[in-house]
Amino acid sequence: MFEHEVTDIFFDLDHTLWDFEKNSALTFAKILAENKVDVDLASFQEIYSPINFQMWALYRENKIGKSELRYQRLRQTFDALNAPISDELINILAHEYIEQLSTFTHLLPNAVEILEYLSPKYKLHIITNGFQEVQERKLKGSSIHHYFDQVVNSEMAGVKKPHPRIFELALERARVQPRNTLMIGDDLEADIQGARAIGMKVIHYNSNNATTHEICIMINDLIEIKNIL
Repeated sequence: MFEHEVTDIFFDLDHTLWDFEKNSALTFAKILAENKVDVDLASFQEIYSPINFQMWALYRENKIGKSELRYQRLRQTFDALNAPISDELINILAHEYIEQLSTFTHLLPNAVEILEYLSPKYKLHIITNGFQEVQERKLKGSSIHHYFDQVVNSEMAGVKKPHPRIFELALERARVQPRNTLMIGDDLEADIQGARAIGMKVIHYNSNNATTHEICIMINDLIEIKNIL
């Protein structure tokens, strides 16, 4: 399947192992109710999700910072809903969202099964653009932290995927050459193209109903990795 032996596998976290959409929806259901914010949750999620995606793209390109990302994704969502809300309350919700998000621990289908399958044969690692304190809590809260040798995040690297430096740092810490590695992630630009650019093998996990492509191996369920490795 692959030209060189794979010894180390690097996973993205959100949308690849950790069920971001489900956990995020549960978090908002809790904090909106607790803060007596009267909006329809389904409508909120429908508007928030693409805005959050856009904000993360800007963050990845260093066009906005962490605090602006956290504020703007909520401000733009409430504005689109025509729901009046103060900046003070938005800042409270933004803080509580980060605090509460990692308390929900749903993983994507077959995540634990594939980690159990891979861990005896390969060294497993994480490369994530997420915030360090949040990602650590997600890994520990969902009881998958022990599967991973190295957990590299964008704050640690000083750059975000797809910048080559974050992948290079991960390879340095894992003490492995790119030809012996595999990156598995959901984001075509950040995970797949970023990893390929420095010589890593890649599998695109299509957890977001992305357009089918011929760029690399594409899977729709993590369990399909068993047929590849």
